[in-house]
Amino acid sequence: MKQVAMITGASRGIGRAAALAFASAGYDLVLAGRMQGDAAQRQYSLTGADGKPLPGSLGSVAAEARERGARVFCVHLDLLDGASAELAADQALDQAGRVDVLINNAVYQGSDLNASLLDLQVETLQRVSQAYLISPLLLTRRLVGPMAQQGAGVIINVSSGAGESNPPVSAARGGWGYAYGAGKAAVSRLSGVIKAELGHRGIRAYTLNPGVVTTEALEATIGAEGIRALGAGSAPPHVPAAVMLWLCRQDTAGTYQKRTVHAQPFAREQQVVDEWSSPSGG
Repeated sequence: MKQVAMITGASRGIGRAAALAFASAGYDLVLAGRMQGDAAQRQYSLTGADGKPLPGSLGSVAAEARERGARVFCVHLDLLDGASAELAADQALDQAGRVDVLINNAVYQGSDLNASLLDLQVETLQRVSQAYLISPLLLTRRLVGPMAQQGAGVIINVSSGAGESNPPVSAARGGWGYAYGAGKAAVSRLSGVIKAELGHRGIRAYTLNPGVVTTEALEATIGAEGIRALGAGSAPPHVPAAVMLWLCRQDTAGTYQKRTVHAQPFAREQQVVDEWSSPSGG
């Protein structure tokens, strides 16, 4: 039986790249996110310079993954709705029959996420708490029980340097605000708890910091010129996706659970990818 990877936030960026990497490696997929069909304006969604929603949908990624031989199931997931997270997990198990890998990649991207400390509203913190702390917990808890019964499972929590260090400058000057940093800090703590409590039942859990990744969302945030200015300090989405796949398939002893995996230096150290340019068709 083929293994199944469930990827949240799979409509574009790192999630899309992970879906295509796992499909190419022989996994079946459950793709979770809000964008089931063509892009549409949704509350708390990012828009491009033209004011329109960023392109990408679960359906289009599913079509690409099926071309690579994967069975693909799409489920709705709204991180601001805890019931949605639990229902997504139940649908994944019902439709795919099992989940062997869970990649917690989806994020809340409201324009208030990096509000300055003096402007930060309690409502923003409540949304961040729901999206970064509560919903991932509900989804993970629903799936990790069946994984433990299978005797194996991998959970990858996509974090950020913002959750583990102080901003170099204010959010207004290109750093990050308290809400985003606090949200990612919560993500960074989940893997260690899973390892301590469920590692003996075959569950591996990783915290992955992808670094600066040149996604559509990043371009919408800092612009094309900002991305060009990053130069060698960034990587395309297929790099962290390849590291995720490597951890699932190569680190069977769970050696790299002990610390946050920094995807870009890790990819170079382990020679996970041959080169940084986008792979053909990816």
